[in-house]
Amino acid sequence: MIVSMNGTLIEQAEAVVSIYDHGFLYGIGLFETFRTYGGRPFLLTRHLARLAEGCRLLDIRPVPDEAEVREQIARLLAANGLDDGYFRLTVTAGTDMLGLPAGAYERPNTILYVKPLPQADESAYRDGKPLRLLRTRRNTPEGPYRFKSLHYMNNILAKRELQSLPPAPPSQAGPPPEGLMLTQDGHLAEGIVSNVFFVRRDGDAGAVGPGSSPILCTPSLDTGILSGITRAHVLELAKGIKELRTEEGLYTWQDLLAADEVFVTNSVQELVPVTSLIDEHGCCHVVGGGRNAASVDGFEAGASSGGHAAGTAGCSRGDPGPITGRLLQLYRKEAYSQ
Repeated sequence: MIVSMNGTLIEQAEAVVSIYDHGFLYGIGLFETFRTYGGRPFLLTRHLARLAEGCRLLDIRPVPDEAEVREQIARLLAANGLDDGYFRLTVTAGTDMLGLPAGAYERPNTILYVKPLPQADESAYRDGKPLRLLRTRRNTPEGPYRFKSLHYMNNILAKRELQSLPPAPPSQAGPPPEGLMLTQDGHLAEGIVSNVFFVRRDGDAGAVGPGSSPILCTPSLDTGILSGITRAHVLELAKGIKELRTEEGLYTWQDLLAADEVFVTNSVQELVPVTSLIDEHGCCHVVGGGRNAASVDGFEAGASSGGHAAGTAGCSRGDPGPITGRLLQLYRKEAYSQ
């Protein structure tokens, strides 16, 4: 593949950084991942704003210019023969002395990578995927909030744990599970590569019924999670649905078990329904108790509680919920019509 390094398009094998780059030595650097729709990057302005704020706090300057990034995106798509792509924009601190810096990083390296989008698997949006509770805990933010930084060890340890767990039986073949991390004090944090949402009704987390109003919940940024670009946009879309309220707070695994709907988000996968929850003992719980086969427009959900089965061998899936489906429709409509 051809990549862009400091504004120049080169073969990926030729794109190298110094062994004295502080991105390599100390993990000082940031990145953003996003995708294009019809050749146009979605929510790029927001991605670059988050990147610029991180660079400001790390004293990395200058930061990438949006017009130049857009130009490089178009050039990379053309050079690699792609209509659309998965992009990663990385800014490393650049070369400096061996030791902690005394001043600003004024010679950063900026690399824009592209690869083909993953093969679309609409079954993941139709049937959902499992969300598996991990023992690896989300570590604390590096600064006033979590950076999307090159220091990704916590996420990699979580991925290693997920890969070490027994796989689902052949009868449950489908999209691979996402791993869920909790905070050190046991509150819901985020997935390995995603933010987490769930839908509950007015009153207690388990109180559901035809007359109660749905509430879209997601862990607060106070938990130390990444301030996801898709997370923020989904909250905005939800606020435009008059039947739906939004809430950010401190939640537990039990809140997920009692939820009507669960889904995860990131900028490449969009919104993916979660239809089963697997706890740390391998016990599977069906999201919504199988009550979510409802129209997207009506929010018609029943009042039964979530079911569960002991062990992944007995794990079945629930149905993606109507609110998840409606938000996904709104998200894709905006992405393709930008």
